[in-house]
Amino acid sequence: MIYNAFQGLQLSALGMGCMRLPVVDGKDDQVNEAAVGEMVDYTMAQGVNYYDTAWGYHGGNSELALGRALARHPREKFYLADKFPGYDLDNMSKVREIFPAQLEKCQVEYFDFYLFHNVCEKNIDAYLDPKYGIADYLLEQKAAGRIRHLGFSCHGALPVLRRFLEAYGSHMEFCQLQLNYVDWEFQGCREKVELLRQYGIPVWVMEPLRGGRLSRLTEAETAAIQKIRPGENATGLAFRFLQSIPDVVVTLSGMSNLEQLQENIATYQTQAPLTEQEWDALIALGQEMTSSTALACTACHYCVDHCPQGLDIPRLLALYNEHLFTGGGFLAPMVLEAIPEEKRPSACIGCRSCEAVCPQQLKISETMKDFCTRL
Repeated sequence: MIYNAFQGLQLSALGMGCMRLPVVDGKDDQVNEAAVGEMVDYTMAQGVNYYDTAWGYHGGNSELALGRALARHPREKFYLADKFPGYDLDNMSKVREIFPAQLEKCQVEYFDFYLFHNVCEKNIDAYLDPKYGIADYLLEQKAAGRIRHLGFSCHGALPVLRRFLEAYGSHMEFCQLQLNYVDWEFQGCREKVELLRQYGIPVWVMEPLRGGRLSRLTEAETAAIQKIRPGENATGLAFRFLQSIPDVVVTLSGMSNLEQLQENIATYQTQAPLTEQEWDALIALGQEMTSSTALACTACHYCVDHCPQGLDIPRLLALYNEHLFTGGGFLAPMVLEAIPEEKRPSACIGCRSCEAVCPQQLKISETMKDFCTRL
């Protein structure tokens, strides 16, 4: 197992994410604890020492299952990460009751790593609102030793990340990002990593395979992977991309069975970053994968000036592209929740004034209608 240094610790470069644990009869809230125990035993034996869970994973049962599995191992042999569930605005006033409950569920006296969960457009204002006292409370817990290292995860766009860092950057020790070779450009991850670098904040990776999409390639995409690095499979090359980014310390993979564990751990027995030529080819493949479904909006904003509803059409089209490529998911709906209802795709009246000035001749009104049917 490869290890990366972080403040005197040696963290396994591959961490076990616990959002996609094996379940019983396909029911997400019924974790197969026997299988989880077997997986944790295997990862521990193979040198994985970082485990990541959260309040909302598996209907609240991920913390319980992981806590029981880890309890069979010496506490000094693993690093445990948990998160404050600010993805749900109803939780913002509950940090003082949720945090101790998480310790109890995980059967530990402290968290090695603790995060503000999912900083995004929907919750940034609440996270920064002093009336909730979230940052103050978590810093108190850190001072008391119940949090060893404080950080945050972020699904928000660059402006959201910048706002959070301007407020709390001096207290943040790490940031967890959705990062992979598709999102390097598609989700603006390159700029996010560069901003974090300015603050001296290392990167933890989530969604390295984009929910498994980067392991389930078409025949043409698979052929392209083999051309980039013969002998490396799709999953392995996605991880090699992350090994090529010096800011990355831990890569979390939501492994759902022993076979996935074995394959990913085998990859992380070696450090084999991409060459410059391989990097460029993989980035190009990622762009090709998104361009095959994405609308070619250049964000010229001509449409905005002609929209009687005042919609931010380029932003809505970017969210549409994300939703289309992912095949659904939570990102686009999450961002739309933060947009006033009168500025969402449903507010489009189909007047086509935007289309009359669109240099790309995009069928914007039809797209807005289709977006609504997909949400």
